Amino acid sequence: MSAITNKTILITGGASGIGKLMGELCLQQGAKRLIIWDIDRKKMHESDAAFTNNGYEVHSYYVDVRNVDEIKLAADDIKNKWGAVDILFNNAGIITGNKNFYEFTHDDIENTMRINTNALMHVALEFLPGMIERKIGHIVNIASAAGLIPNPKLSVYCASKHAVIGWGESLRLELEQISKDLHVTTVTPSYISTAMFEGVRSPLVPLVRPQVAAKTIINGVKKNKIYVRMPWIVYAVPFIKGILPVRWMDFLTGKIFGFHKSMDAFKGKNE
Repeated sequence: MSAITNKTILITGGASGIGKLMGELCLQQGAKRLIIWDIDRKKMHESDAAFTNNGYEVHSYYVDVRNVDEIKLAADDIKNKWGAVDILFNNAGIITGNKNFYEFTHDDIENTMRINTNALMHVALEFLPGMIERKIGHIVNIASAAGLIPNPKLSVYCASKHAVIGWGESLRLELEQISKDLHVTTVTPSYISTAMFEGVRSPLVPLVRPQVAAKTIINGVKKNKIYVRMPWIVYAVPFIKGILPVRWMDFLTGKIFGFHKSMDAFKGKNE
């Protein structure tokens, strides 16, 4: 079990959405301090005020995770002030969708991969040495069911989440060879009903409520789960994908579950 009590928690993209909800749950469950990285100064100020008014220790940093220098600078400050981070939630992300791949720009591709994939590795690289030295720690990567299921008009986002899943699996195996108390949890939710996914339609698979997502993730982390998937149908995806011919899988996800048209009315904003 990965205890939350008396731990130092870092959440990227932690000033809003499920990032903020996860931070709140960690504080309620006895975390020693919460460290938030975000680029929305207004939301950081609001989160700080709300949490500190309840007597919690919270520290917010403006960090653009596309910028490795900013990551290193903020990480050094944290390590100098409080030492190691016990649990890192790699939560910051964006969604670029509702257009075919040939309609994307080079900047779209670069921006999505830098935030959704590269940043997770750069942030983890800063805090893993401290975890390894103490032989205890937990990396939580917020990926997506889009990393398991191909989806037209979402190709770059799918690519970024596929990469997170692959990296997380390899990292987990490496850390398990060092200590039984070093953990990696990969989270693969379907669409979550936040502003980030506004307009997304999924006829047979319900959107996950943010409060449910946050609670499910925290419970999974406490149990050292390798994967946290939601809703329940996402747990069946790897098995179904493994036994069905590709065209049958295309029919199932596209025609039956309607995923291939889920982005048609998308108008969400990045968080």
